[in-house]
Amino acid sequence: MKEPIEVEYKRMRKGQILYTYLHLAANKACTQAVIDSGITAIAYETIEVDGTLPLLAPMSEVAGRMSVQVGAAALQASTGGRGVLLGGVPGVRPGKVVVIGAGVVGVAAATIAHGMRADVSVLDLDLKRLAKIDQLFSGTVKTIASSAFDIENEVIKADLVIGAVLVHGAKAPKLVSNALVAKMKPGSVLVDVAIDQGGCFEDSQPTTHQDPTYKVHNSIFYCVANMPGAVPATATFALANATIKYGLTLANKGWEKATADDAGLAKGLNVHAGKIYYDAVAKAHNL
Repeated sequence: MKEPIEVEYKRMRKGQILYTYLHLAANKACTQAVIDSGITAIAYETIEVDGTLPLLAPMSEVAGRMSVQVGAAALQASTGGRGVLLGGVPGVRPGKVVVIGAGVVGVAAATIAHGMRADVSVLDLDLKRLAKIDQLFSGTVKTIASSAFDIENEVIKADLVIGAVLVHGAKAPKLVSNALVAKMKPGSVLVDVAIDQGGCFEDSQPTTHQDPTYKVHNSIFYCVANMPGAVPATATFALANATIKYGLTLANKGWEKATADDAGLAKGLNVHAGKIYYDAVAKAHNL
């Protein structure tokens, strides 16, 4: 379900169909290997239906919900965090959670943080998305039109920041700078769910489930690639529910007829026979 790793590059060959998460915009080496192999590469994350990403959504739901769970654990003093309980207790303020991005990941993160009784703010450029969140939570989750000023104002006050930014098929923009992290509360936590697309914090570097965190200034970064891999019993069923329809279509029709018959599936075609077909990937690597 993930992009090929270096030891697998030599196994790709012309005539094969690679149907999986690829995240090519964030990985030039993998992109070049796919191009050189002559393989047909169809990416889960760029298949599109009515402006939505149906094959990315289930893993985004899982990662969004997990982000608050892992962030809450990292906030514990025993792991170097601030020692803040997100939900607080009567007479003590709850922790402040800032979610940057109001897509599937952002809504999932806000849902869990709100359920834990944290003080939650969500930032996004899309006012319609913010209006939906305001309605969904009956005004109990703060919604803020995103700007550099407002991101800085919210992040400085945060105990936990969730990076939930997505640009379809492209690298994530860097919205939290190293200088801003230096101003954050000691022991605060940043979880970058966008790490598979390059990350939306300047200091984000991919980590693993075995060694998930590192410090930048006095804050803790959690940047695990493929977060849903930690909960395979849930993630496998969620992913299969979404991907099997298109997988069967590709198997029964072949990729050419399948993409010709389905414009949404056609948007999943990233590379074929050494040529890039998805503009955001080409632009990311100047190819």
